[in-house]
This record gives sequence, structure tokens and C-alpha cells, in this order.
Amino acid sequence: MGRAANKLSVKFCEKLLTPGLYGDGGGLYLQVSSSSTKAWVFRFMIRGHARKMGLGDFERVKLADARKKAQAAYSLVVDGIDPIAARDAVRASQAVHTKALTFKECATQCIADREEGWKSPRHAEQWTSSLERYAYPTIGHLPVSDVSLALVLKVLKQQVNKKGSKTELGQFWSEKTETASRVRNRIENVLDWAKVHGHRSGDNPARWTGFIDQVLPAREQVSPVTHYPAMPYVDLPNFMKKLRANDCVSARALELTILTAMRTDATIGATLPEMDLEKATWTISGKRLKGRKGKERRDLVIPLTARAVAFLKEVPSEGGFVFPGGKPGKGLSNAAMDQLLKGMGYPGTVATVHGFRSTFKDWATEQTDYPTDLVEYAYAHTVPDKTEAAYRRGDMIEKRRRLMEDWAAYCEGRV
Repeated sequence: MGRAANKLSVKFCEKLLTPGLYGDGGGLYLQVSSSSTKAWVFRFMIRGHARKMGLGDFERVKLADARKKAQAAYSLVVDGIDPIAARDAVRASQAVHTKALTFKECATQCIADREEGWKSPRHAEQWTSSLERYAYPTIGHLPVSDVSLALVLKVLKQQVNKKGSKTELGQFWSEKTETASRVRNRIENVLDWAKVHGHRSGDNPARWTGFIDQVLPAREQVSPVTHYPAMPYVDLPNFMKKLRANDCVSARALELTILTAMRTDATIGATLPEMDLEKATWTISGKRLKGRKGKERRDLVIPLTARAVAFLKEVPSEGGFVFPGGKPGKGLSNAAMDQLLKGMGYPGTVATVHGFRSTFKDWATEQTDYPTDLVEYAYAHTVPDKTEAAYRRGDMIEKRRRLMEDWAAYCEGRV
């Protein structure tokens, strides 16, 4: 190696008990710990940085073998290669070939790892169902290391029914752009998870920038963002008469959603402990509220109108949910209220459940003098922290209660 070598002997090494580093030459050392355990290490400089590479325990690696390992590592250093990085790359490659998990197996584990951080269990269900329907038939059975750009594009370009047709086919990315975009993002996340866990290496072929964007048009170009259709507030009183004539659980859920201007998730996830009918309040945990990921939200106390309290007392709640669904222990499905609307003659092109939030906002803006910030806060919309703090004073709940009672009166046609 150009330096003094083979300074150590087997007998000398066996007798060593004093902690320290004992050099053999060529960067090879025997390291003795304070507890008298011994291990071989190779010390070297690479790009101006001192590094130390473990070569194995003294009991398992013979002196002659340690010298061979040190010589091999030194040869890499001479060529400008970090032997530690080279070893890690080999191990990662071996892990890919020995475990060979399929894309579906990696997706299942990825979803399980992420599930705890999701606010709603529906996220896991949506991930699973979308991948099962659109990705698994093409790449689910394949080793995750084999998923390529061509295969990801095959998923995104697969044939699906065209919008509004049961016979004509079109490209997934063009016909169901929002869903296809989510599937692409989920595939990207699964492949990132697989790389971090040593099941694949190299670039992520499902990444948008530099990969998919070179082949497919942007989502905004294919399917421009459109707002949820909202019923004009002038039509609401007549609609509410029809809704109240329906005595099904979905009708009461939709009525509560409209009277409180809440989102679908809040209503279908509502539990009995959240409702205090004596105080006429509904308290939604901050964990259930929509917000920026990682940002803690405070609990939201929603004032319940007299009409809401009256019908909530009559709702046959089961399994802990205010609005039980068709499956035991489950709440109402997120499609139940939209299906009710459609059955009443209001398809998604005319009105949506989420659109009633816009109906409320339009009414409050055009027909009342309530402050904008109060209206925004009333339907759990994002407002500046300082404003939120101000409206959390003692009279806030009463101000919102007056607003929502006026809204209920309008919905009933009393105004």
C-alpha cells in the first residue's frame, strides 16, 4: 500500500485488553472498546473528510481477512470512491433482489404506515380502492423494482368509459383526469416508500416534473378546475320543504349539513358524544376538521338551531354515529346525500351537497349585514389567526347562533 503494513500479529491482538486503536498499517486498525470488545475498522480520507468503516468483529473476521477487506477499501479510495457508499449501494441492490416485494405489497405497507397520520379512515379506503381499480391490474403483481415509466403511462393511458357513456371508451387521463392525477400521485408515493425501504433504486418514474409532464398534458389543460354546482338561495325554501317531507336518515343528514353549512365529512362522521342537545351545540374535534397537513386545528363548537335540535332528538342513532350507515358500526356513506339529491331530481350538474356551503355564503353576503369574518368562521372556513382569536371570545357562539337561526328561518321560508 506504500505504507508500513502488517504490524499486528494474531497473538498480540488476542491479548489486547486496553481500550484504544491499534494500527496494522494501510488504514487498518483494531479497535478495543472500554468493555474489551474488539472490531476491525478502516480509516481513510475522502474528499477532505476523515471517515471510519467497520470491517467486522475480531472474533468473526480473521486478521488476514481484515487485511484483504482493508486493501479492497483502500483501492476504492485511490480511485476516488467512498467505500462506505459503495458497500451501501451493494446492500441496497441485494435487498431489492432478495425481497422482491410486489407493487401491491409495497402499496399495502405504505398505506398502513401513512394511515395513522390521516384524519379520516376514508383516506386509506380511497387509496386502496383507486389503486385496486386502476393500478393493480397493470402493475400490482410486478416486483416494485420493475415499475417503469412505460408501465406508469400504461396505467394512466388505460381505456375507461367516456364521461356520460357506458359504451364509448377514452383515455383514463383525459376522461377521469382528477382520479387519474390522484392515482399517479399515489403510485409516486408508493415508489418513494419502496426506495426508502430498499426495494428499488433510481428515479421515480411516476413523478410529474421531468417524467409524466413530458408525455401527458397538465391536469389543468385537460380538465379545468370547476366549482361545485350550487343551488341559488332563492330556490332553497322550496327545496327544504321537499327535503323535510322525506323521513329517511340521509334526508336528516343533508338537512343538518345545510343548516350548519358544514362539509359532508363532518356530518357523516358526527358521533353522539359530539352533540349536546341541552346546550344546542355540536362540537367537532380539531382532528376531524379540514386544514393544512400538520397544522393543529382547535375544536369547533357549532350552534344548533331549534329545528336541528328537534329532529336530532328523533333520529334513530346507532353504533355511536348520529347518522348510521348500512354497515354495522359505520356512519352514513359519503355518497348517500348526493344520491338523495339525485333521487329528488337534483343531479350533480344542478346541485351538490358541498355546493350548499356556497348557497349559505351567497345568502349571508347578499341578504344580511353580518361581518364577512363571522360568516367565514360560521362554516369553518379558514380565517386569519388573529381574527379567529378575536371571535373566540365569550359572545362568539351567540353571534353565530343568531346568524344560523336567521339562516334556518330563511330555509323554512319564514323570512
